[in-house]
Formats: sequence, structure tokens, C-alpha cells
Amino acid sequence: MASQLLFSAFFLLISFSISFASDPSPLQDFCVADPNSPVKVNGLVCKNPSLVEAKDFFFSGLHVAKDTNTPTGSQVTPVNVVQIPGLNTLGISLARIDYAPWGINAPHTHPRATEILTVLEGKLLVGFITSNPENRLITKTLHKGDVFVFPVGLIHFQQNIGHHRAVAIAALSSQNPGVITIANAVFGSKPDIPTDILAKAFQTDPATITKIQAKF
Repeated sequence: MASQLLFSAFFLLISFSISFASDPSPLQDFCVADPNSPVKVNGLVCKNPSLVEAKDFFFSGLHVAKDTNTPTGSQVTPVNVVQIPGLNTLGISLARIDYAPWGINAPHTHPRATEILTVLEGKLLVGFITSNPENRLITKTLHKGDVFVFPVGLIHFQQNIGHHRAVAIAALSSQNPGVITIANAVFGSKPDIPTDILAKAFQTDPATITKIQAKF
């Protein structure tokens, strides 16, 4: 009986920990990241508080439009703990996305963050796909001022479906949300995923996979 209670308590503790998993909460006013520290931790080591300056909490340039002459017709400007060390342990970041007409922010995931996207200019088709086995596609057309949420870890995308440039701002629930662009990860891994594995996964032939891999 005691062992059963112990197992139940352990299971509840693990479940509780998983259900509330997120970026670590700060235990002090701030923990400005010190990227030069040789110490490796889950996150970034705190800078000496006496050396903290206003610039550690500052970023400039988010108003500047980026070049969208890219293979996907979009460009992302991240503002996370790399750009603002003061975001360390605060569990938040953001990004600006510029889209050329008909440009896309290709299907991708953020393994550590939920994203909330606000359209500043233009018209976007956005969507995300639910997990297996349903793989349901949920989409919405957004206009200026509209807001849409992409749940943590789910594959999602945006496309500018207007004839003019579009701009959006995304807020993310992590200082370092991470990004995995599906096509780049699958076809551009280093080293390559064996072509016979991808051919079976995509139900095609190895020659087709080789041609796609060459583009990445």
C-alpha cells in the first residue's frame, strides 16, 4: 500500500511539473544574460547586477522594413535574449515579419513557445496543423489589426495574400522560443537524412528526394 501511495505521489509530482513547464521564473528583479560566461546552464548565466546598464534592456530598429527578396519572400527580425540580454528568465520575446506580395513565412514550429501574431499592414492567410492522428488544418484570413494565436510546438505558417507588402509583429512566450523550419530541417539537415528514409516517408522515389535536398 505504501509503495502504491509513493508511486501515486511521484506520478502527481511529475504531472504537475510537466503541466507547469515553461521558461524559469526569475527569483530576483532581473537576470541579464552574460553570453561570455564559460558556465553552461539551462538558459544563460546572470551578469553581475552592478554592471547592468540600460542598453541591456534595449533594442532599436524594429520599425525598419527588411529585404524580402528571399527564396520565401519574407524576412524575420527576431528580438529575443540574444538581442536583449535583459530578457533572460523573463519568458517573453518578439519578432517582426516582413512579407513581399505572396511571400510566405514557411511552415515551422517553435518548440518552446506559444506565438501571438498581430497584423500591422496587409492581409495574411495564417494557419496551423494539429498533432497526429488528426492533422487538422486550421486557417484564417487576417487583416490589419487582427490577432491570431499559434499554440506551442504546432506547425504553422503565414502567407501574404495581398498585392502589397505586409508586416506583422509576433510575441512569443519564451526568451528563446527556437524555430524549426520544416523543409530546412527535413531536406537540409547536416548530414542529410538518408534518401530512402525520406522517400518512404513522402511516398516518392529517392531521385526526387535528392533533387529537393540539393535546393537546401
